[in-house]
Amino acid sequence: MVAALVAGGPPPPGFAPAPLAAARAALLRKRAGEVARHWPLLAAGLGPAWPVTFADWAADRPTAGSLRDGWDLARVLRGRGALPPPAAEELAAREATLRYDGCRAPRPRRLPALARAGGAVALQLAGRVRLLRPADRPAAPPGGGGATPGAAGSAAWISD
Repeated sequence: MVAALVAGGPPPPGFAPAPLAAARAALLRKRAGEVARHWPLLAAGLGPAWPVTFADWAADRPTAGSLRDGWDLARVLRGRGALPPPAAEELAAREATLRYDGCRAPRPRRLPALARAGGAVALQLAGRVRLLRPADRPAAPPGGGGATPGAAGSAAWISD
């Protein structure tokens, strides 16, 4: 039953598929909300596509915890070239702060570290993370109507 609800397993015999699918969708929405709390820039960067993107990715994966789920999804999106710029900065800052191999729980880094994601470069030194270069942003449409120049947060200190 648990595998059917959270890991894309087959429905157990004797259970109606429609209520099982509804419960599964509700659990995926809850899980997406928990991941968004740990990865706010990832969720905000994807905007209205966040719930669908997360549900498609998580549909056949059991949870490894909100922090790790968001990290794994961000890495998948980076590999596809679909990681939004704010999420790239968030990922670079996380990878500079913590060591995560995709299998074991993330651990704090002790030595200085440099991390890159989607054009963003973050440096961790003495427990503080500095965003050295913001992620590449798409060009603003002609006639203004875009983000404020320099609003990407270059030279901003990020710390937990």
